Amino acid sequence: MPDFKLKTDENSKATELPLIRICGTVEQNPHMRAFWGATVSFFLAFLGWFALAPLGLEVATSMGTCENQIYPPVEHPTRLAYLKFKSLKTGEAYCQYGIIKNSDDDPIDCAEVPYPQNTTGTAEEKKKYRPSILSSCVCTAGTNCNHIIANAGVAAVGSTIFVRIALGNLLERFGPVNVQAGLLSFGAFWVAMAACISAPWNYTVIRFFIGCVGATFVTNQFWCSLMFSPNIVGTANATAAGWGNLGGGVTQIFMISVLFNPMIDSGIDPNTAWRMAMIVPAVLFVLCAVTLKLLCWDTPMAKRFDVAVMGKTKKPSLWDYVEVLKDIRVVVMIMQYSACFGTELAMNNQLATHFRTYFQMDAGDASALAGAFGLMNLFARSLGGIASDILFKYFGFRGRIWAQFLALFFEAIFLFCFGLVDNTQPWYVALAVLIFFSLFVQMAEGTSYGIVPFMKKQQLAVVSALVGAGGNLGAVIAGFAFYKPISDPLLPFQVHAAYVLFWTLLTPCYYWKEHGGMFHGPAVEFATEKAENTA
Repeated sequence: MPDFKLKTDENSKATELPLIRICGTVEQNPHMRAFWGATVSFFLAFLGWFALAPLGLEVATSMGTCENQIYPPVEHPTRLAYLKFKSLKTGEAYCQYGIIKNSDDDPIDCAEVPYPQNTTGTAEEKKKYRPSILSSCVCTAGTNCNHIIANAGVAAVGSTIFVRIALGNLLERFGPVNVQAGLLSFGAFWVAMAACISAPWNYTVIRFFIGCVGATFVTNQFWCSLMFSPNIVGTANATAAGWGNLGGGVTQIFMISVLFNPMIDSGIDPNTAWRMAMIVPAVLFVLCAVTLKLLCWDTPMAKRFDVAVMGKTKKPSLWDYVEVLKDIRVVVMIMQYSACFGTELAMNNQLATHFRTYFQMDAGDASALAGAFGLMNLFARSLGGIASDILFKYFGFRGRIWAQFLALFFEAIFLFCFGLVDNTQPWYVALAVLIFFSLFVQMAEGTSYGIVPFMKKQQLAVVSALVGAGGNLGAVIAGFAFYKPISDPLLPFQVHAAYVLFWTLLTPCYYWKEHGGMFHGPAVEFATEKAENTA
């Protein structure tokens, strides 16, 4: 046996997770090299994946798709987006003297200037419309601009579904290091190409291909499952993925406050500044891919992965997916993951624009609030994995299932509460609810992958891939079914909460004879065998 730097079990998997013990050669410490390789690569992938989200209004302006660019207010004064517009900072409305509505209560025009303002008022008081108070880029819900951004956001998470599914076989054929380095190299090209966006069609196409790097999550979880023992795998998976997901929060702040705003302050044109900012994550992708190839192994004992490590004797095939999907428990897990990780992806696409349009915040403040959601990954997803491992220690597998149920349940509650926070309330109310919502979203992601490694051990790669794809499926469902078609700024969050709650209530479907279920322990023969092994 090699002289590992970590304590290991009989399969050479680490039984501990000392985060800063990174010393030693790759032969001595493959576990922590894999952990940090998985974490950093997924973090950077998230950074590039959602780099365009906080820059949405700048991109829209460059493409000329803002409502007030396509329909100048002077020529089209009765556009619905204008009639409903009100400045939260000044309290002034586009319609100075109120709105005229039809029989269906829909705005159709601004009210006429009343007497005596229409005769003795100032020039400003005689205005029926006030286009000067409109935002520089009107991109509110229901506008063409908003639909373009929403479609591109769906494309960015939709492409990852297919790549994540494909990784079930690709990981078994080529191993985690090769797959991760390949995804980052492919993503680097498309992130750099984002600097060339000029129209809605290529904006959507480029976000679609950038979305492929989101599949790095599957490698992240599969790689950690190969390196860490069952007693610590929930914590290892949750921490690696959580700190990777942290990139979703960091990118909201990094792209605006670290790259875009300083460029603007130095005198660079906004259209040029956001394009230059996109080059940075592309370069980081390439550097990370090279580092993985040079410094990491696939498994504790071998540089390259072999399916025999999982006790699998057959070569990987597409039929593996069919076999796995026959299991209703896997299907429920896929959809529950769509309700937690899918929700996080949807929020990464929606929050910055929501705060900038509905709450009329400037780019820096909006990105800070949106970033707070993702920054909870610093500890929240790890907390879910830790809770899963602790409850497993004291209550057996039933503890992991209850941890999953409770995290999803409170996620649904706080998502619904977030959908009740309107723009008449202070921003810190939205932030407070957002923090609790984010806590349970990310805990649910951690508890999910506390269960995944035990579902079908010989098909770990395929199960990890399908469940991971479920997260992106959830984001696509949310984008198309909740956020795109519903023009109300708050109702989509409430409907999304109902979706989360529905899948939460199917948690009792989890039952295995050898593990037990939510309300039952393992079958008698398995419980007896476990007791004898413990004795």
